[in-house]
Amino acid sequence: MTLFSMALALFLLMDSVGNVPIYISILKELDPKRQRFIIFRELIIALFIIIAFYFLGDYLLDLLHISQEAVQISGGIILFVIGLKLVFPTGKSSFSDTPGEEPFLVPLAVPLVAGPAVLATVILYSHQDIPIWKAISAIIVAWLATTVILLSSTKLQKILGNKGIAACEKFTGLLLIMLAVQMTLNGISPLFN
Repeated sequence: MTLFSMALALFLLMDSVGNVPIYISILKELDPKRQRFIIFRELIIALFIIIAFYFLGDYLLDLLHISQEAVQISGGIILFVIGLKLVFPTGKSSFSDTPGEEPFLVPLAVPLVAGPAVLATVILYSHQDIPIWKAISAIIVAWLATTVILLSSTKLQKILGNKGIAACEKFTGLLLIMLAVQMTLNGISPLFN
């Protein structure tokens, strides 16, 4: 597995483009400078959570007696559901926001960036024969790309418009569905060998 493919998978799972409208709606009552500070703070928290799951996720799986195949299959199912929601949106976000109130940890850091699919994927990376430097580099590259997009979310929405963001969400969803099917197949195939 290449560094690029790992980083791309994590970047797609972080769904930065799809999260732009959610971030904008949650932070719309705040000053733009404060918005950028909150976005950056939440992204730093998400990064620490993702890296912590990379190192501690293996121990958590051992403690709960969960196999690598179970992680792959469940990660594939979660990815599939997220991909379906992006391709076939059902309406507004399920996260309610209180106007003017600053969010902390939920929902901007978890689950929007460090969501279950991202955490399952980094646990999966920790189980594979991937050098630590490569996995951490992939996490940081995906996080940096996500940070750039979310910090420029207001400008991005003006450039792409609602239809452009919706199109990006659908394309991201399609890629996630393909990744989900492959991840599930990887989890199921050892059971038949």
